[in-house]
Amino acid sequence: MNAPVKPSNLIKGVTGEWEMVIGLEVHAQVTSNAKLFSGASTAFGGDPNSHVSLVDAAMPGMLPVINEECVRQAVRTGLGLNAQINLRSVFDRKNYFYPDLPQGYQISQYKSPIVGEGEVVVDLADGTSFVVGIERLHLEQDAGKSLHDQHADMSAIDLNRSGVALMEIVSKPDMRSSEQAKAYVTKLRAILRYLGTCDGDMEKGSLRADVNVSVRRPGEPFGTRCEIKNVNSIRFIGQAIEHEARRQIEILEDGGSIDQQTRLFDPDKGETRAMRSKEEAHDYRYFPDPDLLPLEFSQSFVDALKTDLPELPDQKKARFIADLGLTPYDAAVLVNEHECANFYESVLAGLANARRDGKVAANWVINELFGRLNKEGLSIAASPVSASQLAAIIDLIGEGTISGKIAKDLFEIVWIEGGDPRVLVEARGMKQVTDMGAIEKAVEDIVAANPDKVAQVRAKPQMIGWFVGQVMKASGGKVNPQAVNDLLKTKLGL
Repeated sequence: MNAPVKPSNLIKGVTGEWEMVIGLEVHAQVTSNAKLFSGASTAFGGDPNSHVSLVDAAMPGMLPVINEECVRQAVRTGLGLNAQINLRSVFDRKNYFYPDLPQGYQISQYKSPIVGEGEVVVDLADGTSFVVGIERLHLEQDAGKSLHDQHADMSAIDLNRSGVALMEIVSKPDMRSSEQAKAYVTKLRAILRYLGTCDGDMEKGSLRADVNVSVRRPGEPFGTRCEIKNVNSIRFIGQAIEHEARRQIEILEDGGSIDQQTRLFDPDKGETRAMRSKEEAHDYRYFPDPDLLPLEFSQSFVDALKTDLPELPDQKKARFIADLGLTPYDAAVLVNEHECANFYESVLAGLANARRDGKVAANWVINELFGRLNKEGLSIAASPVSASQLAAIIDLIGEGTISGKIAKDLFEIVWIEGGDPRVLVEARGMKQVTDMGAIEKAVEDIVAANPDKVAQVRAKPQMIGWFVGQVMKASGGKVNPQAVNDLLKTKLGL
């Protein structure tokens, strides 16, 4: 199923409603120690031109040699995208002339890519999901980088990125809103991180997107698209799409036409601007690279890689729902980032009864932990509360040793001071009162002090929650809410 065309996805113009049509070409840097066709390092952050081989610099007579690990990573990614793996693919020369492209061409793939059609299931914030079709995934080498701030009237070239392996993952034009596009990139990045084929770090340029946007009247054929190049954050992808769609609508409603062109997004101004007219495939004069044989491997090579794939987000989500009774929304939140899913599973591993308390653990991880981390601007890796500490707090609730209210106080102490939750509960007298005599006394005192409320609750039993709250307040949250509830029903004759 493609992205649903909801009324909320339509843009109101002066002359009626318009629909966006969005496709993305995501460039993901392959996780490997060496470049696609040379042994030079792919490490980030080296001095300019310190990770450059003679092949990367296009010195005369230098021949490319394929890096098998990059091939493995591309195949693994294709399998993770439920895509067709092509046992034979061809490297082509894509000819264009930029200062940071030393060969005067890029080695890429055109008609015969390593990975064919696939799909990605995307979850939206409202709990719905849709499928984005994958057109292809091909391997190609990255260009270098032009540096314009090193000299007053000259530009410098850094070739450290030249020859780094990229996977270009081309979607079908299946998205109809900026929110859908952002959710797709988020899901795609999660899949790549689970697979370990790309670190997904957009700040370092490991993942960036070319965004194709067109508009049309609902139900009409596709309009002319414009491509926004090299957008390097999910938030910017959303902003670029919104601006570009409205720009095109204004032109069309004024009686103009859209020129197919390549544009850049300016995050400071929140707008796109023209870069050049859009190239077509024939402009690049593609032809098979004469220095590289066709890339061929066996089905057994693919099958072996498939056997070693990790559990991916969709599989993990389905397991959380089936085994632990999580809601689809909670499961989707937990699997969205690999580190978050690992943290949750570490909490489960530390529980005395994971099947019983898995749902409680999910609520604590999502609401208390993630909420606090977001508030403090911390990553899961920097959490002051460890998985084992959180598991101990949840176990204490499950045992009836502490109430949910005390647990929140305990969480705060562990967050700020650290320590073993069980030791803290003992040392600070935080145990829940289980002495039925003491609980009964507290209930009787509240009932005796509020005769008017007693009459109201007998007429309207759902008001019992007020009494429970008063007893909990009087005891400092140290009595068992369920025991209080049961006692009140007996005392009040409900």
